Amino acid sequence: APFTMVGVGDMSGDVFGNGLLISKQTRLLAAFDHRHIFLDPDPDPAVSHTERARLFALPRSSWADYDAKRISKGGGVFPRGAKTIALSAEIRALLGIAEERIEPARLMQAILRAPVDLLYFGGIGTYIKASGETHAEVGDRATDALRVDGRDIRARVVGEGANLGVTQAGRIEIARAGLRINTDALDNSAGVSTSDHEVNIKILLADAEAEGALTRRQRDDLLREMTDEVTGLVLQDNAAQALAITLEQMGGADDLPAHAALMQRLEAAGLLDRAVAGLPDSATMARRIAAGDALTRPELAALLPFAKLWLTEAVEASALPDDPALASALVGYFPQPLRQRFEHFIARHRLRRELLATILANDVANRLGCAALGRLTLEAEPIGACRAALLAAEAFGIAPAMAALDAAAAPAEARLAALLALRRLQEGAARALLRANDGQTLDQLLGDLRPGIAALIAESTAGVTVPDGLPPVPAALAAAAPRLMAAPIIVRLAQRAQVPTTEAALAWATIGERFALDALRAAAAAAPAPGAFGPRARAALIEDLVATQGRLAAAQLRGEGPAESATAIALAREAAGMPDLSAVTVAARALAALV
Repeated sequence: APFTMVGVGDMSGDVFGNGLLISKQTRLLAAFDHRHIFLDPDPDPAVSHTERARLFALPRSSWADYDAKRISKGGGVFPRGAKTIALSAEIRALLGIAEERIEPARLMQAILRAPVDLLYFGGIGTYIKASGETHAEVGDRATDALRVDGRDIRARVVGEGANLGVTQAGRIEIARAGLRINTDALDNSAGVSTSDHEVNIKILLADAEAEGALTRRQRDDLLREMTDEVTGLVLQDNAAQALAITLEQMGGADDLPAHAALMQRLEAAGLLDRAVAGLPDSATMARRIAAGDALTRPELAALLPFAKLWLTEAVEASALPDDPALASALVGYFPQPLRQRFEHFIARHRLRRELLATILANDVANRLGCAALGRLTLEAEPIGACRAALLAAEAFGIAPAMAALDAAAAPAEARLAALLALRRLQEGAARALLRANDGQTLDQLLGDLRPGIAALIAESTAGVTVPDGLPPVPAALAAAAPRLMAAPIIVRLAQRAQVPTTEAALAWATIGERFALDALRAAAAAAPAPGAFGPRARAALIEDLVATQGRLAAAQLRGEGPAESATAIALAREAAGMPDLSAVTVAARALAALV
């Protein structure tokens, strides 16, 4: 569908020029660079796209080269150096300007504040700050006269194709007004990813060339041949990060304690400086938790890379990259021609461990999100959380299910809700797998898990109704996610009791209902947990409740029905009705005594 936009840049610029050719539905109403101001109040999308493409192909073009006959009534191209610019009625209406003549700087400010779908930065300069910041604090004197405040932006989405188009404080102010904005680092991540792919591919091909597997000319031809596929891999990485932030934002204020815990771990690891990253300090986080506030998109986008770095370092320092089950992840990083012809060179890539650590950290952080990592790493070290998350993803087929849902032609609300359910499933299953035997390989652990989990999935998804437009199998898995989070525990329970998985599942569910253990876990999860150790205490309490349920279910499966205690059950049901950790702790101790 056609959408309106304004921007900073021109068609000769790499970022702006390429960006404005992506969609033939773009209605570019206004733009400016260091030379001209372009105004087109009612553009025809097809006509203007053709003209922009001509300018992009024209060497050293400027907005002055735009065919005036293709500009709508009231528009034009004006030099920035003019003393004043006469404005048509159409432009005044578009930008909400009363004057008939205006200085170029004020006109460009009005463009930045235009009520459009997209404000896109493709040129150099910091054009938006927070209302509480001074121009001196921004540190870009060249754009002082043009800069506006985040609270005045009216675009629905702000995209930073260029670096530092907006200060971090300005981004947060924009996001708090209900508009959509990430960070320049996230919006620009495809450039970094392209460079990484190029370097790692050339390292591989250098080894192949040194051994006579191909000539330099063959290498160059191969690089050209792989361009489109590398582009696809890079854009897939970029999209995965943007989706990760969207799903993270859906967690809202409930996730803020976990974000606070993660920030503390990252600071302790020496990776995070909150002031530099533009993230709230501990005191501010405590106030926001008390107020039921949540992190904004720009804050989440700033936090995610530090979580990835933390995981990357943990994986690289561990034995995980040497697990044979992960060889396919490394192969999947490279384009098809390299997988088909040079797979043995991939296996011995000189940066194999570093590459795998980055790939695994990206995958886990994008799929789980920062809050889930914050919760899981209260109970385990980052490498343990990463390993458990990978196991959970493989056991349930999370990655292909999420890919199918993300690609579905379904309403965004239904699609995102299903994706969030799978994210929650991966977190819940990972928590159950945190204590998985480190002495076994991933394939050995998966071999023990998959048959039982498959049986539980089949039972839980039978007859499930899914929203129209969603692929039925992944959507059914998402719908059944709450019932499947304990699946790894149930599978182990069945193995120890030597009973079918479905029988163990029935015992688990019966005990959970009979002794109010399911309700107690929900109450503990909802209870306030203030202080530095509050989240850890809650995590430990929930783990104790899970362990008690497992022991009671095991006793039932052995025919040694757990002792009935009207007092303990009544206490549990009372505590389950109040989100209070003290009450749940008392009830948990009473139930543990029944085992």
